[in-house]
Amino acid sequence: MYLKIKNRVEKEIKDYTRTMDSAYGLKRLSPLLFDNIKEFILREGKRVRPVLFCIGYLGFAKNTPSRLYRSALSLELLHDFMLVHDDIIDKSQTRRGKPSMHAMLNLSLKTKKNLKFSGEDLTIVIGDVLYAMALDAFLAVKESPLRKERALKKLIRAALYTGSGEFIELLLGTKTIEKVSREDIYKIYDYKTANYTFASPLTMGAILGGASKNQIDRLFTYGMYLGRAFQIKDDIIGTFGESSVIGKSNLTDLSEAKKTILIWHAYNKASKKNKNTIKRIFRKNSVGKIELNQIRKILLETESLDYARNEIKRLENKAKGILNSLTIKPDCRKALHEFSQRILKV
Repeated sequence: MYLKIKNRVEKEIKDYTRTMDSAYGLKRLSPLLFDNIKEFILREGKRVRPVLFCIGYLGFAKNTPSRLYRSALSLELLHDFMLVHDDIIDKSQTRRGKPSMHAMLNLSLKTKKNLKFSGEDLTIVIGDVLYAMALDAFLAVKESPLRKERALKKLIRAALYTGSGEFIELLLGTKTIEKVSREDIYKIYDYKTANYTFASPLTMGAILGGASKNQIDRLFTYGMYLGRAFQIKDDIIGTFGESSVIGKSNLTDLSEAKKTILIWHAYNKASKKNKNTIKRIFRKNSVGKIELNQIRKILLETESLDYARNEIKRLENKAKGILNSLTIKPDCRKALHEFSQRILKV
């Protein structure tokens, strides 16, 4: 079922980009704006958020309404909005195996002389456009106005909390590793990932589908556990994966001195020598393969990789317990179970 819904979402994305110009006149306003948005939207992705939105709806609704999948795209467009802004903050030159939005725009501006703006400046504006497009796409679904209003509020809150998560993560970067707690890290995981990637999409769909408050609350908690586990897995891949596989540099997290559960555990279990090594690497303005290999070695020596994997399993089991207690339709329960197994495999 998960793959069937994902294929429907992919088809809807293609249909959306074909009608995007007639709906908004973006090509007439600016071919550069239109072409870059279209190219970015069509890039290959997991489509986790719109798929979970649809599963949340189909799990409780009696019928499939008109334009459900167009409404689901609101979450993919919101994600694209977050990504293009994140890449500016992270100074990342790649996204999904291709140049990031600001990198593409800087290339387009290369022949221009005496410019007072950059590709980064244009990308901030493109992000704003994508956010507006996300809100407009959500309104497409033919459902009860009251349910739509409640679900839209959930979408807006997801955007608000994700932005807040980014804000506090940047501020956390000013703290030295010994002053960072496990709770600090999980707070960021909850705001930046769990809420807007898992909990909010699922409950937005369930709200639209007419689920009870009890079921919506349980589904939200399920999504939060799943989201924490997913972020830990993402941290593992970001440190131990290869750039060619993950679609971005495996030095990104390290160069940003991100305080992950892996790093937190390693620092607290490390010898004095290795503690100093971690602090020294985190203070550096530029890191490379040598520093990455040093961090990998410390993570293995302190059994931090095993700790992270055990955390994933613990959170997955908590999520599974909640899923089994839901009154969601059996095929949707099965889809969520298979989905969680697929995305949490390390």
